[in-house]
Amino acid sequence: MTIANLKRGQKAIIKEFSTDNIPIKLLEMGCLPGNEVELLQIAPFRDPLYLNINGSFLAIRRETALQIEIDILESKSV
Repeated sequence: MTIANLKRGQKAIIKEFSTDNIPIKLLEMGCLPGNEVELLQIAPFRDPLYLNINGSFLAIRRETALQIEIDILESKSV
């Protein structure tokens, strides 16, 4: 499962990934293994994706999102 598979409002934890395929700027902004990611919005034509990663808001291309593996966090029912 990757960030590109998230649905709007879903949260996940970033797993390991190859830094060869991820821009350094994303790593500097907190896109690192173990950090929480939430999909906030998907642009028209499904690219880019607008994310919240540990309080940093950023948009990434779908192509990049397909390279970042995640573990989905279970939503808590009230």
